Amino acid sequence: MELFTDFMGIDGGGQALGRFAHYLGGITWIGLLYFFNFIQGAAFSEMGDAARGEALRKITWRTLWWFRWAAALTWVSGIWILGTQELINDMDYWRSAGGMGIAFGVLLGTTMAANVWMVIWPAQQIAIGSSVSVAGGGEADPAAPAAAKRAGRASRVNTLFSIPLIFFMMWASHFGDNFDNPEASTRITIWIVFGLIGLVMELSALGRIGGYDNAINKLVLDKHQSTIKFGFVITVVLYALFEIMA
Repeated sequence: MELFTDFMGIDGGGQALGRFAHYLGGITWIGLLYFFNFIQGAAFSEMGDAARGEALRKITWRTLWWFRWAAALTWVSGIWILGTQELINDMDYWRSAGGMGIAFGVLLGTTMAANVWMVIWPAQQIAIGSSVSVAGGGEADPAAPAAAKRAGRASRVNTLFSIPLIFFMMWASHFGDNFDNPEASTRITIWIVFGLIGLVMELSALGRIGGYDNAINKLVLDKHQSTIKFGFVITVVLYALFEIMA
């Protein structure tokens, strides 16, 4: 069977299956991320406490199952794709514009998956657990509001990161090869800009820079419209550095 011919090779069935799982998981993960940020958040702001609580227990809880496992599938299949490619050991590739784009995507995707499993899911368990308790006649968990804020900030920064993630994952195959390999000084400059943007936004979303309601979060993460705009701004800035410097 052709599927098993050179299964672990760069053109083999292992790559094909890995990419299929990566695309399927990524579509599901990012689609649900956008549902939470663009639809659920706006709808919840228009609901009363009872309606919002019921939606948390009956819709959000189920959606989070697909959300977190889609994130896991996307990350694991991405590592599988890298692990079955000879390019992973080719340092010249990682110094190229296309290779740098893939590296950006790997780091952003790993950060986003970590946010899902280590921040969003634990925090939502607290918030939804409190709603279940109230619905059963018990007391609300006093930690629930802070947990909901923590989950919301992490979800919103994932939305921010998803825009440059998708762009730079795409451009490695479709556009990045148009650039000559950047010189070392250029690569260092681009990596510093990328690292600073990613680190500041992640730490800000986690409340490590002036709390969850600091000026950065209010400007970039409070409204999903602002998050989308800044996601494109970050993407354009990083792309412009390649255009100007490479």
